[in-house]
Amino acid sequence: MNEGQPETRDFIRQIIADDLAGGRHAVIITRFPPEPNGYLHVGHAKSICLNFGVAAETGGRCYLRLDDTNPLKEDQAFVDAIIDSVRWLGFDWGGGLTHASDYFPRIHECAGDLIRAGKAYVDSLSPEQMREFRGTLTAPGRESPHRSRSVAENLDLFARMRAGEFADGEHVLRAKIDMASPNINLRDPVLYRIRRATHQRTGDAWCIYPMYDFAHTISDAIEGITHSLCTLEFEDHRPLYEWFLDNLQLPARPRQIEFSRLNLAFTITSKRRLAELIDLGLVAGWDDPRMPTIAGMRRRGYPPEALRDFVSRTGVTKKEHLIQMSLLENCVREDLNVRGARAMAVINPLKVVLTNYPEGQVEMLPAANHPDRPELGERQLPFGRELWIEQDDFMEVAPNKFFRLKPGGEVRLRYGYIIRCVDLVKDEVGRVIEVHCTYDADTRSGLAGAERKVKGTIHWVSAAHAVRAEVRLYDRLFGVARPDGAEADFKTFLNPESLRVAPHAVLEPSLATAEPGTVLQFERLGYFVADRVDHRPTRPVFNRVVTLRDSWAKLEEAAR
Repeated sequence: MNEGQPETRDFIRQIIADDLAGGRHAVIITRFPPEPNGYLHVGHAKSICLNFGVAAETGGRCYLRLDDTNPLKEDQAFVDAIIDSVRWLGFDWGGGLTHASDYFPRIHECAGDLIRAGKAYVDSLSPEQMREFRGTLTAPGRESPHRSRSVAENLDLFARMRAGEFADGEHVLRAKIDMASPNINLRDPVLYRIRRATHQRTGDAWCIYPMYDFAHTISDAIEGITHSLCTLEFEDHRPLYEWFLDNLQLPARPRQIEFSRLNLAFTITSKRRLAELIDLGLVAGWDDPRMPTIAGMRRRGYPPEALRDFVSRTGVTKKEHLIQMSLLENCVREDLNVRGARAMAVINPLKVVLTNYPEGQVEMLPAANHPDRPELGERQLPFGRELWIEQDDFMEVAPNKFFRLKPGGEVRLRYGYIIRCVDLVKDEVGRVIEVHCTYDADTRSGLAGAERKVKGTIHWVSAAHAVRAEVRLYDRLFGVARPDGAEADFKTFLNPESLRVAPHAVLEPSLATAEPGTVLQFERLGYFVADRVDHRPTRPVFNRVVTLRDSWAKLEEAAR
């Protein structure tokens, strides 16, 4: 923002600013209310940043509320993962960690209030009959024959539902609104259903559970939420949200405001579909580094600062649009370029022998840990007669503009000497398995008299000191921008190259003590992280975070 220009706000922040200026609210209170039926994903990151962000910006507060109303699909492991992900992303809720189940007694009272007011009834239609009676988008629904039950009968049946006298699905409690409404959400929505399932917090204290819309509205009001911020798919639910507020005696009246969800190219964010990938063994779990979950991105090596920066750049609007993956990856690159120390690794090793280098001699070559951050210091790289280089850095029959190693050609070793290829060793099928070179002792980098120039510089690792590692080369999980937008099964668009494992990679010895979660730039190769689950000093495992350059740009351009 240029000095003197007015501050620009998205439409939600403008609404909140107007409400504060107009005295409608003295303190802004928001909430992030995920259902604990899976891990949080990149779409949730936008809602987290928005809800916690606007509260912090205005000196308000934001609750982290687990909307745990469906024990059949929820689990304490999901609760723990949600809390961990929000905290890792950089947000804190103070004492504002709540659960919808905290309010089950009050929600149950509200259901009784609606029954006594003649605005709710117990329905005994089967699920199939309810679907038939509900109508369609173009045809109105029909009233249930049980809609005319008396208040006394409804109170009795609801009490017996609560007492566990009926089987699952035998009865439900429904709001009495309008079966002819063009908004299907207002066609006598279900408020409670019987569900004999042990809840992760309340155990077996309840055998009836409120539906999400009902519990969510009441929870918002109990917590004094001023602005209930949600994505556009809840826009059609707003009239129901407001109906509950109009017809119940609640301590506050939150305002629901919708914004566009974060749709990221080459991903899916449906929890059901993500769970399907896990169940079929197509990914390793919710935190698989290819998954669009926050836990997966964390394990992949994405910094939380980069994820927050990405969310900020996508903006807050009411217009649905597809965000290109390149934006996210560029945010990660920009952050890691500053943050990540440099190191050398060889993914697909090819042996180089320096035939004129003294056997048994080892030199220690100084190497900067970061080209622009001298405060990070330097490390010493051992250098000897035998080295590993990348197989791609040698070509026996090379084109004219191949400036890496080739027969008779010269390259500079990063931080080291200029070497010349003089001979090859091949296996029985003619593959090059060893490259013999000579080194020029007068060309060591950084020394006076080492000015002789060559066009190519390659990285290397001393064979005698190399640390063996498994390197996992992760890429995008899907090969098309909209895997869930076509008629074909989304799984048919899985990218077969989303994970390639290099089992024989070698690392410079300074990485032997890298802690899990350490992010580095492997020079010339990309950014890599020591896997926070599988990495061990005795068995290093590194994941590729992102490449140094965007290799998918042409695909994204075609998708646009």
